[in-house]
Amino acid sequence: MTSRALLRWFRSRQRDVPWRGATDPYRIWVAEVMAQQTRMETVRGYYERFLSRFPDVHSLAASNLDDVLKCWEGLGYYARARNLHRAARRLVTDHAGEFPADPSALRALPGIGAYTAGAIASIAFGLPEPAVDGNARRVLSRLFDIERPTSASLEDVARGLLSEEPQRAAEINQALMDLGGAVCTPRNPDCSACPVSGSCAALAHGTVDQRPPRRQRGPIPHHEVAVGVVQRNGRVLIARRPEEGLLGGLWEFPGGKIEPDETRAEAMVRELREEMAIVVAAGKLIERVEHAYSHFRITLYAFDARLLRGTPRPRHATAWTWATLAELSEYAFPAANQRVLDAVRANRV
Repeated sequence: MTSRALLRWFRSRQRDVPWRGATDPYRIWVAEVMAQQTRMETVRGYYERFLSRFPDVHSLAASNLDDVLKCWEGLGYYARARNLHRAARRLVTDHAGEFPADPSALRALPGIGAYTAGAIASIAFGLPEPAVDGNARRVLSRLFDIERPTSASLEDVARGLLSEEPQRAAEINQALMDLGGAVCTPRNPDCSACPVSGSCAALAHGTVDQRPPRRQRGPIPHHEVAVGVVQRNGRVLIARRPEEGLLGGLWEFPGGKIEPDETRAEAMVRELREEMAIVVAAGKLIERVEHAYSHFRITLYAFDARLLRGTPRPRHATAWTWATLAELSEYAFPAANQRVLDAVRANRV
């Protein structure tokens, strides 16, 4: 049986991660959300710090979003942190702080999709629910040689595996994830070390490299952005992004995209006038930052900006403040703005 081969391999080769063996749904939830689109080596430190700061659902629900985002700072994909916060509050108000075992009830919580619900249901509650992440998707696509895998088709074949050993659903799900991460990798999979190679239809058919099919990506858009570092009486002006959308809830130096017909300095002056209702004069370039997001890239130019007149009245930002250099460490910034902050501290602009 394929499931037994997976279980034997998992018991001897499972990855050493801080949450392995946990049955607390809160810890499993945090770990699975953090591990989405993030390398395991990166997650380790964040996971331990997050649990130290927010050890349970109630402490997370009682916190403010700024504290959660600060703890998440640098991990990226910040919608995950916002949804953790929202879901924690929903759990407290609607479920008395307890996780429901029902997968459909789990999926009703903010940010919890089929995969995360399956992971919690199987690992925390022992239910035979599939948990198909990116690694498991690749393993199942190859194992059953599925040419055009869909979420539904992969869940079906995963349920078939779980039905062989339903009481071991948690281990089978984790085995599929670990196998995809360590052996059945996207490129150059080590089929000779695979515990289920004898049952792998793609290996038998010579289609391993074609499963699952790679997505065709078009050109990655690139944007140039100009921001201003405005100082007054030893304090720096920062603004908070709206909670919805890219980098929601994080703080940043105000600015925006550079238009084709203007210089970078002119763009910074215009953006601060339009977005913050203040008039500034552009000084020297403080920092130039290249940064890549999941679907686009930016080049950010940060200028020293001298305030001429006006009081900040943000157009899109949800809040603003003047903060000292020491106080800036208390706010969560996107990675590109963090680079600017480092330059400001180093140069004492």
